[in-house]
Amino acid sequence: MGLTDLMLPREELLKGVDDRDSAVRVLDQAEQAIKTWEVVCSDFLSPPELVDVQRMFTRLTDIQVLPWGGYPQAERQRVAIARSELPVEQSQVAIAAVSITGNFLFDPASHRDFLGSLLGTGLVRDKVGDILVLGERGAQAIVVPELVEFLEMNLTQVRSVPVKTRAVDLAELKVPEPRKKELTTTEASLRLDAIASAGFGMSRSKMADMISAGDVRVNWKDITQPSHALKSGDLVAIRGKGRLQVGEIAVTKKERYRVQLTRLM
Repeated sequence: MGLTDLMLPREELLKGVDDRDSAVRVLDQAEQAIKTWEVVCSDFLSPPELVDVQRMFTRLTDIQVLPWGGYPQAERQRVAIARSELPVEQSQVAIAAVSITGNFLFDPASHRDFLGSLLGTGLVRDKVGDILVLGERGAQAIVVPELVEFLEMNLTQVRSVPVKTRAVDLAELKVPEPRKKELTTTEASLRLDAIASAGFGMSRSKMADMISAGDVRVNWKDITQPSHALKSGDLVAIRGKGRLQVGEIAVTKKERYRVQLTRLM
């Protein structure tokens, strides 16, 4: 799909999008990039928002998007948007990092605690990327660069712990190595509850309850039907339990499905 003028076919692009508000903001920025011939950056997008944005722009031949969140497996990412004629590099996605250090030995802080303190300074969630919790030493947070100086002055406490907030280079990020577990299961069907229960090591009934309760996402989309059929390449995520990548699927002689799975913890 090419562009005949400076306006994007919004309603067509927004079909099937879950978070319209977020997608509309990105479309506004895309139109700015088209008009100004500059590279424009979105705010930080959650994984479901990023899926929607990438799906929208794959249909436009005249616009390119480049996501980056500060490190390869970052969940929350900003997107650089530009005309396809322009060179776009990772360095053009404006991202900075801060360290939040204090003694958390006797008052441990969670991801939620650090996020709450960041937002408590007046930041909005869209300006904050991933937060890497470092145990008793504190955390590192990825943010938009224009807020670093503000946070150095205003983020002084997390829970009961006084903290010092300072800018750090992205090369100093202490990103944990993702742990992987490879496994194979043989099932009568490709139902989500069957495959996910095998992959996460829990009963099928408990998995079905979690799916129905809205705790499970497939390719970052909320799926509440335990009977949802999975396919090779799908990513299943459960809040607090990690992710499951569906690999190769083969049919056995007894017409069952042998599924290769990778558990990401």
